[in-house]
Amino acid sequence: MAKRNAEETPIGDVLKQFISSNRLEKGLDKVSIQDAWHNVLGEAISKYTTAISLDRDTLYVSLSSSVLREELSYGKEKIIKLLNEEVNKTLVTKLILR
Repeated sequence: MAKRNAEETPIGDVLKQFISSNRLEKGLDKVSIQDAWHNVLGEAISKYTTAISLDRDTLYVSLSSSVLREELSYGKEKIIKLLNEEVNKTLVTKLILR
């Protein structure tokens, strides 16, 4: 049974403790990086995005347009920087466009 604390604790702290104790950070990071991709690159590029997956520190993005893939490959470093700023932590160090 869970231990009760007599003092009041902010809900944010309780949620952080729950996430870390149940090792849910990696799953939440995968969801947050997908949201960041759509927020940073916008609706036009999101239409051509077929799959996004985060494996360790590498982000794999599948695109349905080869022309768009070529254009985005020129700005990989900037995209990585913007994605990491959006999630407020360094999740992505390498971007692979397929």
